[in-house]
Amino acid sequence: MESDPKYQQPATRMTRSYYILGWGYVLACCWLISGARSTARSHPDESAVYVRPTNDAVQWFRRAKPYCNSVEVQTMQQQSPPPNSVDGAGYQAACYALAGHIDDARRVIDRLSGAERLKATEIVFEVGHPVADAGDDRSAGPIMELVIDYWPNHYMALYHAGMAEYMLGQRDLARHNLQEFQKYYHEQDGWTRNAVDVLKRLDAPSEAPVRRPSDPQ
Repeated sequence: MESDPKYQQPATRMTRSYYILGWGYVLACCWLISGARSTARSHPDESAVYVRPTNDAVQWFRRAKPYCNSVEVQTMQQQSPPPNSVDGAGYQAACYALAGHIDDARRVIDRLSGAERLKATEIVFEVGHPVADAGDDRSAGPIMELVIDYWPNHYMALYHAGMAEYMLGQRDLARHNLQEFQKYYHEQDGWTRNAVDVLKRLDAPSEAPVRRPSDPQ
């Protein structure tokens, strides 16, 4: 028995609608994936998603920070340990780094897994960034080198490490880090101009650092 023709046309239209909607969904997914890949290629340093630290870890660091110095840091950490979390470990490592105890900071980070290490390392960078901005090169250099050890394409850590090492006369390290900075940072702005200027100075072996380039605003 043949189907009634009056039922065939709506069914055909419905099938065609589902077909169009289905392919539209596929194309939309492809577009989103392509955009995500493009963003990842343009920002190679964002290999980890930085999540705002938990409040208890932030509060612990606020209390601990005045004691993050070479004399008091060990006693403080024993008497008031940080929260048992990735954020707590990040701030514990940052406190050790501020005190100049880089090996202790490294041991804290090494106890974490791969993804957790990146989150803790970003906390160390965020704590050390104001030190670099303040021009404390002797403190900032080792902190930024610590960050680079775990996050080699962190371009701002590379920049600050290179500038600190330039001012301290560590020419080979400065050249290496600023050249690495140029690999990952491609904006034609003040950061790039400073890096190019210092690299030119480093190509003149007899020229000592004259001034610390001002950080772009």
